[in-house]
Amino acid sequence: MATFSNLGFLMLIFLGILSSSHGQLQLNFYSKSCPKAEKLIQDYVQKHIPNAPSLAAALLRMHFHDCFVRGCDASVLLNSTKSTGNQTERVAIPNQTLRGFSFIDGVKKIVEAECPGVVSCADIVALVARDSIVVTGGPFWNVPTGRRDGRISNASEALADIPAPTSNFTRLQSSFAKKGLDLKDLVLLSGAHTIGISHCPSFSTRLYNFTGTFGTQDPSLDSEYAANLKAKKCKSLNDNTTIVEMDPGSFRTFDLSYFKLLLKRRGLFQSDAALLASSTTKSFIDQLVKGSLKVFYAEFAKAMEKMGKVEVKTGSNGEIRKQCAVVN
Repeated sequence: MATFSNLGFLMLIFLGILSSSHGQLQLNFYSKSCPKAEKLIQDYVQKHIPNAPSLAAALLRMHFHDCFVRGCDASVLLNSTKSTGNQTERVAIPNQTLRGFSFIDGVKKIVEAECPGVVSCADIVALVARDSIVVTGGPFWNVPTGRRDGRISNASEALADIPAPTSNFTRLQSSFAKKGLDLKDLVLLSGAHTIGISHCPSFSTRLYNFTGTFGTQDPSLDSEYAANLKAKKCKSLNDNTTIVEMDPGSFRTFDLSYFKLLLKRRGLFQSDAALLASSTTKSFIDQLVKGSLKVFYAEFAKAMEKMGKVEVKTGSNGEIRKQCAVVN
């Protein structure tokens, strides 16, 4: 039987393990180990994103998809390996339209040249997402750093954990709750759909095959908007190349237009329409639309800071990858 002192010792070890795996992120984590890191990242973003502004939405989406699978640990960046036959998150259906991998590699190269083996790919993804949105005129949020990179990446987990555009309200609520995010976070993070584009397969069943019978349309979608999408964008159920703005007329501007369109039943995805299915989430949307852009920015910033801390690896957990696409 363990003595009290042994128990105390074991408890200390246990707490030590806990603190190393659930350590706190902190602002300016690299202030001593790589003081120029955040400025180098910001400069790279400021130089390149104005030439390719649509990448801002793509990089924000990458951060979101990363955090929802095994936490914000850059597991989404890992290439599949022929030697093990492991299919990584990167090739999973939700991630097949992700863009920005070479952008992250470009940032990593510059940071590695300054401080080899110090700054994680996970932190780079988080910082680049924020800096890209700021450069395109969107909100700023704090990005505490100190994340470590994960060594495991499975396509099946991405398929299971990333909320699909076809999700109903129950599925969305449970996906977010699993990550410690509440209904307010769900509404605010969905607000990122105010910028960026999508492809027809993400929503075309709403137009052509809603109940599984060809010719059926989602009744929760505004009929005029649906007719326009069918006539001018996704002209058939088989179209998988046409690009569609998620916030028509305002898809380059981080504003409240997305929420205003939602209330007119003009959200592009089933997951957008689902936000009106709950009185709680609808009430949040109503409040945002009646409020100012400044309030939305402040609330969005809080939700992003919360998401950026989901299941992070810190301390001795994980590693600092030398190249973002492969484990060391």
